[in-house]
This record gives sequence, C-alpha cells and structure tokens, in this order.
Amino acid sequence: MRTGYELSHLAALEAESVHIFREVAATFERPVLLFSGGKDSAVMLELACRAFWPAPLPFPLLHVDTGHNFDEVIEFRDRTAARLGARLLVARVQDDIDAGRATERPGETRNRLQTTTLLRAIGEGRFDAVFGGARRDEEKARAKERVFSFRDEYGAWEPRAQRPEIWNLYNGRHRAGEHIRVFPLSNWTELDIWEYIDRAGVELPALYYAHRRPVFERDGMLLAVNRFLATRADETVRETTVRFRTVGDATCTGCVESGAATPAEVIAETAVTRLTERGATRADDRISDSGMEDRKREGYF
Repeated sequence: MRTGYELSHLAALEAESVHIFREVAATFERPVLLFSGGKDSAVMLELACRAFWPAPLPFPLLHVDTGHNFDEVIEFRDRTAARLGARLLVARVQDDIDAGRATERPGETRNRLQTTTLLRAIGEGRFDAVFGGARRDEEKARAKERVFSFRDEYGAWEPRAQRPEIWNLYNGRHRAGEHIRVFPLSNWTELDIWEYIDRAGVELPALYYAHRRPVFERDGMLLAVNRFLATRADETVRETTVRFRTVGDATCTGCVESGAATPAEVIAETAVTRLTERGATRADDRISDSGMEDRKREGYF
C-alpha cells in the first residue's frame, strides 16, 4: 500500500515562496518588500505575512511612486499597510525630478525614471535584499532572471553573469553597496496568482474587477481617462465595462473590456487568454524588443 504526502500545485508554490522569504530574513540584515498595491505585490505581501505569522513582518514596505497612480491603488496601499501595522516607505519620483536627478521628457511616461528613485531609496535605506513581485511568465527578460538576482554597486543587472540555483539553493553573497533582488513569485503564472487570490481571499483594489469607466483607444490599447493623460483630437472617449489585468503608471497602463466581477470569473477569462498582461496592457513594455532587459540592466525592477 502506497502512502505519502503530496502538495497541490498552489500549495507547492506557496511553500516555495514562504521558504524564500524565510531564507532572506535569516541571511540578510536589511530586506525591504516592494509594494505598489498591485495584484502581484498584494499576493507577495500575503505570502510574507504567512511566512512569519504570528510575528509581524520583519521588514518594511517600499513603494516607488511615480505620482501618476490610480487613486484606488494608493487608497488600497495605505489601507493595507495600516491594517497590517507595517512600516510603509514611499520614494517619490517627483522628488528626484525636483532635485535634478531625473529629467521628465514631454510625451514620455515616468516609468523609466523609477530606476533613479528606486536606487536612491535602496541606498538611503541601506537595503541589502529587495523583494519584487516579478514573474517569469510576464516578459522574456524576466524569464531570464534568477530568484536571487545579484545587483552591483550601481544597481545594474548582468544577465550573462547570474548565479546557479541548483536544488533551490540560493547564493546571497554580496559586498557593501551591492544588493540582491529577490523574486518569490518567479515560478508563478498569472493564472496561479488569481487562483491563489480566490483561494486565500486576498483583497485587491476594485479596478481589478469589472466596472464602468470612460476609456479611449491608443496604439491598440484601451486607456482610462484620468487627470494625468490628455486625449488627442482624433481619440474618442466612450464609457464601457472594463477591468485591469495589471496596475502601474496611469499614463501607460491599459484595461480590457470584461464583465468579470469576481476572482472566479477572472480565472475563467485568464485560463483562455493568449497574451500576458504586460504584453496586452502595458505601453511602456512596447518601446523595443529588448526594452525591459535594457531597463533592468540599468537597475529597473
């Protein structure tokens, strides 16, 4: 008679992520968790809480704020941090623009400027490990990245000089000024994220579910009308039922027409889609075939 204990797919992913959080907490002095209020960072935060429960989180949260965020996301970010009693640090891109460390160009999003702000925040906080919610299924440059991703003293990533991770053994060695980006959700997919949200009851900003919103089409994407984004003369605004698959800078994050108002309904849609959420709804990822990799080499998320 065969006996044994076998984890479900989601339980195995959860266990792997919990192990990563505990490994970092045990081996690094000053970790920080990037928390934007998006679905991936919300799941990552839920997993971190489970990793250390009933103790409080042993590290702060950090949001790199472009200043062009959806109001619903900022409200959710602040409310979630307050509910958990977590220390929330906000690094603002506008501060770097005002100080002359970053230059805003007309017609461009602020996403690229986040690199300067992120590296400044890491330096000021002397953080040696930075948790990020990136997943390998999102984009080909992220598919190359290890769970423990080494960054040099300039915050740069070199894809050809990554460390092996055999048998889930992670190498966090670094010198002063260097740091490690850590991705506990590397092996998760968008469908896994939504199934976990449904199973664990993870709260999200309301804009992830179907709602009525004025939108217009630009470059094959539906963009939401907002105070940071002006429509052009040839663009027609209409109101329809949409939801967001990913959330970022309001000037470049698109939505999709959808009636999915619950996690189960979103799961049903996600299971049949052929486009990743970043490929379908993030204009900043369309700058070139190697756009994301180029930005990551500079220190981007």
